Amino acid sequence: MPGGSSFLLSVQAASPTLLASFIQPVQNGGVPEFLTIGHVTRDVQPDGSFSLGGTVAFAAVTASRLGLRAAIVTCADGQFLAQLPAHLPGIGLTVHPSPATTTFANQYYDGFRIQYLRNRAEPLHIEDVPGSWRSAPVVLLGPVAQELPLEFVMLFARRPGAIIAATPQGWLRRWDPDGRVWPTPWTAAEQVLPLLDVLILSHDDLLPFAAGNRAEADAILSDWSLQVPLLVATDGRHGATLFQHGATERFPAYPSPEVDPTGAGDVFAAAFLSHLYRHGDPREAVNFANCVASFSVEQEGTMGIPTLEMVEDRLRASL
Repeated sequence: MPGGSSFLLSVQAASPTLLASFIQPVQNGGVPEFLTIGHVTRDVQPDGSFSLGGTVAFAAVTASRLGLRAAIVTCADGQFLAQLPAHLPGIGLTVHPSPATTTFANQYYDGFRIQYLRNRAEPLHIEDVPGSWRSAPVVLLGPVAQELPLEFVMLFARRPGAIIAATPQGWLRRWDPDGRVWPTPWTAAEQVLPLLDVLILSHDDLLPFAAGNRAEADAILSDWSLQVPLLVATDGRHGATLFQHGATERFPAYPSPEVDPTGAGDVFAAAFLSHLYRHGDPREAVNFANCVASFSVEQEGTMGIPTLEMVEDRLRASL
């Protein structure tokens, strides 16, 4: 397991943006197979402690445990930066130091969650992505707080066998002066969707824009699916829906005792993309991702994310 001192391995001086960026190499060297970009987060727990969060953290750990060389491009403060290798062993890291780390706190009232953005790292820049990493065959854009500008979607060349994907949750958020997080329309959707191969999101992400009406949320998803080759909408214990050019197919979830649902959608996204990359069948990939996500909710944080062997055993048992 890499230690904090080995994390600060090399200083990149290719541009002012990269001047203070640090790199932890991808496991076994070379180009990552699975690259994810966005803010890691410091998530405040009810007892005041912190845990590592963010789409990129859950997704990279998932891809790594499923056997892919994974890497993250992110932004965090120096103290949090030094802690990342212990939480993300074997995962390539490029971290642009920032005065702050993106920090979320959740408050619950009668089962309803109110989320607050307590701090926010600097936005990421395309210069933060190492040149050699730009040829990664799977790229997942995972914004959590409007930190990825449109240029990131255009950074990666479309080519056979490569997958450019996004989870748009961070583009569907705004926050008020008190930090309370509110939904906001994805104004760049029509620009972004044609540049993607896959869009993955929670069905609930769209309910605020459909007055809570599930049929209207489905209509938005159907419209978006006409602009991107593959769209997958997750729906918790109800499973997931695959959209292909407007046609839909639903896949049931795997029953599982829920301990902590945090990050399950990000685990699903990484599992879907990993299977799609290896096997090319989106229907099989949804079923596989549902199975992987069923493990992730059984323990807290990233502890429940399974290995490929564990997933294959559960898939066989379900036949």
